[in-house]
Amino acid sequence: MPNRFLGPLVATAATALLLFLTTVPADGQAAAQKAQPRPVPRGADGKPDFSGYWQAMNTANYDILPRSAGKDAPAGFGIVEGNELPYQPAALAKRKENYGNRQKLDTEASCYLPGVPRIMYMPHPLQIVQTPGTIFMLFEYVHATRNIFMDKPHPRGPIEWWMGDSRGRWDGDTLVVDVVHFNDQTWFDRAGNFHSEAMHLVERYSLMDEDHIRYEATVEDPKVFTRPWKMNMVFYRHREPNFQLLDYECYAFILDEEPIVPPAGNR
Repeated sequence: MPNRFLGPLVATAATALLLFLTTVPADGQAAAQKAQPRPVPRGADGKPDFSGYWQAMNTANYDILPRSAGKDAPAGFGIVEGNELPYQPAALAKRKENYGNRQKLDTEASCYLPGVPRIMYMPHPLQIVQTPGTIFMLFEYVHATRNIFMDKPHPRGPIEWWMGDSRGRWDGDTLVVDVVHFNDQTWFDRAGNFHSEAMHLVERYSLMDEDHIRYEATVEDPKVFTRPWKMNMVFYRHREPNFQLLDYECYAFILDEEPIVPPAGNR
């Protein structure tokens, strides 16, 4: 005897299957389109526009080399290409001395400017304001600033500045920044890794997409290292509503002494 419910049941199942087969590809296509990165933002001059709020999400300020967790620092992958710094023997001994006296010698402990490239991976956000002639970098940490002047030569030296002197140019869609005229007071991290006033830094900024910058810095210092070396990291764009740089007050602490407030010029 034929089942009078079987026909409608089969028809319903067939309809559901047809709907599934026709809607899934459309949904999948929409999801794929949504997942695609948006075009790189560009300024009126056609160059990539880095304007916005950014931050490096790493722990390189503790140590730019890989490390396990300890009482003074969290674990970290490191940002140095090859995971090794090519110190000269005398410089390696100086690095060990720095580490032993880091609470007094590190400029961060005294609230002074941390220098470049360290300012780029301090655990605080930064803002980039871009114009065709100058790229301005504003940092939350100690309210530091960098002015990158485009297509202009460095002033004659010798000059020793905390943040060096930055001059930029375009290599296709990559911003290349040449930095010289450093002092020898700043370090790369809290672990005592250091440079001399002869350091020459070449930074490369490339937009991977709208929300990520690939950062590469080549360090050359014939007084400290046996060869040039590189560091690499990614900067992430802040997308929080109404995000902005906040106030930052730094107080230096010296062992067995009262905390001191740094001079206004270094804040």
